[in-house]
Amino acid sequence: MQELKLKYGCNPNQSPARIYMPRGGKLPVQVLNGAPGYINFLDALNAWQLVKALKEATGLPAAASFKHVSPAGAAVGLPLSPALKQACFVDDTPGLDDSPLACAYARARGADRLCSFGDFIALSDICDLTTARLIAREVSDGVIAPGFTPEALAVLGAKRGGKYSVIQIDPEYAPEALERRQVFGITLEQGFNKAVIDETLLKNIVTKNKELPESAVRDLLVALITLKYTQSNSVCFAFDGQAVGVGAGQQSRVHCTRLAGDKADLWLLRQHEKTLALPWREDASRPARDNAVDAFLSPRAREYLGEGKWQSAFTREPDWLTEAEKRAYLGECQGLALGSDAFFPFDDSIVRAHESGVSYVAQPGGSVRDEEVIARCDDYGMVMALTGLRLFHH
Repeated sequence: MQELKLKYGCNPNQSPARIYMPRGGKLPVQVLNGAPGYINFLDALNAWQLVKALKEATGLPAAASFKHVSPAGAAVGLPLSPALKQACFVDDTPGLDDSPLACAYARARGADRLCSFGDFIALSDICDLTTARLIAREVSDGVIAPGFTPEALAVLGAKRGGKYSVIQIDPEYAPEALERRQVFGITLEQGFNKAVIDETLLKNIVTKNKELPESAVRDLLVALITLKYTQSNSVCFAFDGQAVGVGAGQQSRVHCTRLAGDKADLWLLRQHEKTLALPWREDASRPARDNAVDAFLSPRAREYLGEGKWQSAFTREPDWLTEAEKRAYLGECQGLALGSDAFFPFDDSIVRAHESGVSYVAQPGGSVRDEEVIARCDDYGMVMALTGLRLFHH
């Protein structure tokens, strides 16, 4: 039996730990650098499934940023606007526009830079030098991909003093039809989730507005595929080929929506002209900038960055962004897509989604209040498709 021993499990007191293939099978992963741990592999294997599915559904290179077995961001390799490059702190990257994979990673990391701190990354394609250079300057635990160019591997191998985890996975690997796990010494077994997410799921449009442009189809697929590998309950906002707000692991649907919507709002506000004009100190690190942006966009910005505090990140006091300015800016943002891993039991999630500019919705349907939810979408002129496919993931 092939196995890879790990330092410990979820916590240091949980030893021994290992990954292995039962019945003498060969592990489909190879550690090229570093020593990934138990949680690293949970993130890596879930994230790899996500990017592989995104690539298959869209034909575009894909990337994901995972933390604690849920995505902080996921995206396909579309070019970034100048404002988005600046908001993602990649506007100084040579060759970015020439690497769709690097664009996908910049988007995935930039979706929620605060939550991506110390993430595990998945790439759908062979990692090139431009992508490796982007990864090298972020705080991250490791990366999984089907391969790495020699130049990319040299860059990643030098990260974290040579301890950065680099995993290569066999892109042709397919799991067994049944998957098993143990909880409290009891084995649970179920069929592997082989559900394919593609545009055929979006044919059952139940709202009065039935105009679903190709860009919205792409964004709904991004949202739904992201949800397939997100801890439930979960809701995902997507726009321009990337997840921009993920609400994961909440016990109520509306709390998922509020969390995802708040994150989507922050993603949008990071592209506000006042945010882009923040007067950074040259010695402000990337994590320090992430924290400062989050504080700047908070309703308590002046408290978080008050006198004596903003100087650690800025050369001068910033031009504060008022709550009225935020509402006005967000009010002009439309066209976001929203996916839900299960039905909406009430219309409150639709109300919250509307506040963040959602125009397109995909959800399984099946609630006794489906008609109320559809009616609320009609009130806002939204397009909603019922997929008939629940995407719980635990």
